[in-house]
Amino acid sequence: MATKIYSGKTVEINDEGFFINPAEWTKEMAPEIAKEVGIENITDIHYAVIDYIRKRVLTDNEQLTMRSMGKSGVVDLKMFYQLFPGKPLKYATRIAGVPKPTSCV
Repeated sequence: MATKIYSGKTVEINDEGFFINPAEWTKEMAPEIAKEVGIENITDIHYAVIDYIRKRVLTDNEQLTMRSMGKSGVVDLKMFYQLFPGKPLKYATRIAGVPKPTSCV
C-alpha cells in the first residue's frame, strides 16, 4: 500500500488513490484530493454530496451507483456530472475518502 500526505496527515491509499481506512479522512483533505482529479474549487454543493456519500457508505453500508446518486435528492445526475466531471461517482467517492464503489471500473 502507498501513503499520501493530506492536510499534514499521512494516510494509506490504494493504487487508485482511495483511502484504505475511511476514518482517516477529514473535510480539510477534500480540496487537496479534488485537485488531484482536476476539480479546482470545492463548493457547498460538493460538500453536500460528499457528506451524503460518507453517510450512505459508512453509516448505511450502501453500495452507491450512478442511479442511486441521481435519486439521492442532493443533486440530479446532470448536476452530479457538472460537479465531478468525467467520472463523477469515482471522483466523488475518492474525494469523500470512502472505498471505490464496485460499480466503478
